[in-house]
Amino acid sequence: MPQLSRRAFASALPLGLLGGSLFGGGMIGGASAFAATQDTANAPVSVTPLAQIRIGRFTVTALTDGYADMPYGYFPGRTAAEVEQAAVAQFTARPSGVRFLFNQYLVEDGERRILIDAGAAGSIGQTGQLPQALAALGLQRDQIDAVIVTHMHQDHMGGLILGGKNNYPKAELYIDRRDVTHWTDPAKRSGAPDYLQTSFKMAQEVVRLYPKLQAIDGEREIVQGVSIVDLTGHTPGHIGVRVEDDGQSLIMVSDMIFPVVHPGATDVFFLFEQDPAAAKAMRDRFFPRAASEGALIAATHMPFPGLGRVVADRGQMRWQIADWALQN
Repeated sequence: MPQLSRRAFASALPLGLLGGSLFGGGMIGGASAFAATQDTANAPVSVTPLAQIRIGRFTVTALTDGYADMPYGYFPGRTAAEVEQAAVAQFTARPSGVRFLFNQYLVEDGERRILIDAGAAGSIGQTGQLPQALAALGLQRDQIDAVIVTHMHQDHMGGLILGGKNNYPKAELYIDRRDVTHWTDPAKRSGAPDYLQTSFKMAQEVVRLYPKLQAIDGEREIVQGVSIVDLTGHTPGHIGVRVEDDGQSLIMVSDMIFPVVHPGATDVFFLFEQDPAAAKAMRDRFFPRAASEGALIAATHMPFPGLGRVVADRGQMRWQIADWALQN
């Protein structure tokens, strides 16, 4: 269980929102801060959403690879009708399911650029926008120094191997050893359901195409101020990433929190989870601790930019969106 601290998590200074018209928040950097394209004079403008906060010496930028709508029946522990009703109440309901975002996070300290997850890259829903989001920052994929993959589901690693090639050729790649072992095991693959086969196939390709892959064991520091947090359960080697400096901290919790069902209920799962009992046990430990300590959290599938806190409200856990507005 990660050791959270109020000093570390409760304070982080929001820098602002790029492409701020999406939220009505503060926009920084002027026109160059976001990418907008318009095919014709009458076509709608497409904005690449980016948002940034400062954590001590780090700048953390929220990016997105796109979205997909997950069927209401993908949440064991509740009926499809119950999930749809909750989604309608939270304005995340779509005709085909719950709207999921695919958020990634770029961590920069002036010397290194570390990307947390690489997106689905078109393998699910309307995805494949991460390269465009990086380009809006003036970056190409060969300028990324390291990629941390929180777990080996296709929506977190698809961008690594899109087109059958190493798309981050200069990056060191970090993945928990337990996930590497699980997702490259032929026996596990042969017994897995069809909806997990893409992840098994992609995992093999990641291992083949990334000779710099470092299979990491347990919690460790990647660089000073960027460390791995063990959040096993969703997959055998599911991890989070803590960014911490100068008394400020942010923890990216990946798939610990799903929209609509979390953090209010830990007995609701997602279809892709390998060990529901372990996932529930981790959430049962993590959510109350995060709420008591005011942990600032970033979550992959929550509405962009995925930043918020778990709060206890009259005995019920709920998600509180964090304020991205400029602050003095």
